[in-house]
Amino acid sequence: MFILYLLIFIFGAIVGSFLNVVIYRLPKNESIVYPPSHCTKCKSELKTYDLVPIFSYILLKGRCRYCCNKISIRYPIVELITGLIYLILFIYFGISIKSLSYAFLTSLLIVITFIDIEHKVIPNKIILTGLIAGAIFRVLMFNYGVWDYIVGFFLGGGVLLLISLLSGGGMGGGDIKLMALIGLFIGWKLTISTLFIAVLLGAVGGITLIVLKIKTRKDYIPFGPYISAACIISILYGYDLLNLYIKLIRG
Repeated sequence: MFILYLLIFIFGAIVGSFLNVVIYRLPKNESIVYPPSHCTKCKSELKTYDLVPIFSYILLKGRCRYCCNKISIRYPIVELITGLIYLILFIYFGISIKSLSYAFLTSLLIVITFIDIEHKVIPNKIILTGLIAGAIFRVLMFNYGVWDYIVGFFLGGGVLLLISLLSGGGMGGGDIKLMALIGLFIGWKLTISTLFIAVLLGAVGGITLIVLKIKTRKDYIPFGPYISAACIISILYGYDLLNLYIKLIRG
C-alpha cells in the first residue's frame, strides 16, 4: 500500500510540475506546450534531470544549473501541494471517476490560486476549460444525478453575482465564474459549504494581512485563493460540517 501511495504522490507532483508551466505562461499568453521547459532568466532549455519534481529544486539549491539565478520557491510548493492533494483524494475516494473529477478540479484551483495571487486575475481560459470538463464529468457520472450539480452551478455563481450587485461591484467577475464552475463539479450542498468557508477564510485572511501590515484596507485582496481552499475543504469535510451545523441549530 505504501508503494501505491508513493506512486500517487509522485504522479501528483509530476502534474504539479505541468501546472507550474501553466501558472507561468498562461497570464503571458504563451503556449503551454512550446517551447520546452527552460530557465525564465537565461532561457537555457532544461534537461530531464533538471525537472524532477521537488528534488531538482533541492539538489540545485534553488538556483538554475546554467546561470545560477534563483528559482521561485513556487515551483516545489506547487508540486508538493499537488502531490499531497492527489494522495489525499485517493485515500478518501479511491481510484474512481469521482476522485478523477476532484483531481481535475483541484488542479484548476491550484492554477487559479497562484495566478490570482500574482496577477489578481482568474483567466477565462481556465474557467472555460473547467466548464467543458465539468460537463463531460457530469455525463460520465450520470448515476450521481444531474440536477444537484446544475443547481450548484447557478447557486454558486448566483450568490456571488447578487453580492456583487448589492455591493456595487465588490465581487470580481472571475470569482463569480469560479464559484459557478465549482458548483458544477461538487453540487449545491457542498457549494453552500464552500461559500460559508470561503467567507470565513477571507475574513480571517484579510484581517490578518491588514494587522501584519502586508495589505491596507484600500488594497485589493484576491478572493480566488480563499474560494479554492474552501472548495478543497468542502470536498473532504463539507458533508460533516453541514451535518454538524444542522445538529447545532436543532439544539
